[in-house]
Amino acid sequence: MKLQRKNRRALALGALAVSGALALTACGSDDTGGKNNAGGGSTTASNSSVKCDDAKGQLLADGSSAQKNAIDAWVKQFSQACGVQINYKGGGSGAGITAFTQGQVAFAGSDSPLKPEEVTASKKVCTDGQGIDLPMVGGPIAVGYNVPGVDNLVLDAPTLAKIFDSKIKNWDDPAIKKLNPDAKLSNLKIQAFHRSDESGTTDNFTKYLKAAAPQEWKYEGGKAWQAQGGQAAPQSSGLAQQVKQTNGAIGYFELSYAKDMSTVAIDTGASAPVKATVENASKAIADAKIVGTGKDLSLELNYKTKAEGAYPMVLVTYEIVCDKGNKSDTLPATKAFLNYIASEDGQKLLAQNDYAPMPDEIISKVRTTIEGLS
Repeated sequence: MKLQRKNRRALALGALAVSGALALTACGSDDTGGKNNAGGGSTTASNSSVKCDDAKGQLLADGSSAQKNAIDAWVKQFSQACGVQINYKGGGSGAGITAFTQGQVAFAGSDSPLKPEEVTASKKVCTDGQGIDLPMVGGPIAVGYNVPGVDNLVLDAPTLAKIFDSKIKNWDDPAIKKLNPDAKLSNLKIQAFHRSDESGTTDNFTKYLKAAAPQEWKYEGGKAWQAQGGQAAPQSSGLAQQVKQTNGAIGYFELSYAKDMSTVAIDTGASAPVKATVENASKAIADAKIVGTGKDLSLELNYKTKAEGAYPMVLVTYEIVCDKGNKSDTLPATKAFLNYIASEDGQKLLAQNDYAPMPDEIISKVRTTIEGLS
């Protein structure tokens, strides 16, 4: 029950994020699409708790593909209730932040918080304000694989690092066999797939490798893939598709993209390997700390956690919005959308799509910040 409540809260956060996004449109673009209002006035969906208030118009957004499945579910419900059209491209965190700082979208989704130079750039589109990070969606980064005859696979951080750095090339490598003494591993060649686009998922995946296997992973990290070798595909959906259709493949993406696929259990040093589940990710996210200042709520994750049942390879998706400077004709839609995501109904949708919740203290601060958007 606690997990269900947390999941509902996490969903709500995601919703908040989108609403923030709406605010951004207000901040940086004159093309608000306000004439397309279908829901105007103070209305509520008959079958849900969606409160439209004065929401109207059309909102453009881009960014994290990690949260796209959640965004799509939210948008469907919110648009049906309020008539507001929200187009979220999901082109990756890097693309989303660029579009936001250039004033092309209402909001951006990013699996990494804004860098100082990006905050500076955001001040050009947020009148008398700046872009802030609102943690909305959490979840595990699953490592999916396609090895015939192997349904259960355990790996640790050093072995993962060597696989994705092309240092381990075949599935019957001694390091893999040692972690999986009962598995029928063949000499099948490993096909390691990484993101071709700038990605917050890549940033968080490599932060984990850097923190948990510093001797094996020597790269600086970031949204762009840095290791040599391997194969690439765009967005989380593209990566998952390649793993599903390629013999010997392995790749990383959010749990919601790992359906009908085997995923790796991580040996963290705890008493038992940890699977990529929403519940296990929540245990790791609960260990995060808020390190943002002012209204910014960026988090610091503990990738080296050895807590029992805590899945360490997690990410948090932020909605990037203007704290001030939102246009008056889109601000109502922004707040309505965010409030919906933070609602019980919004949180339920998040839980149903394999995303993990934010802790109570974080969600409450996000809600307060949304109310103060102007």
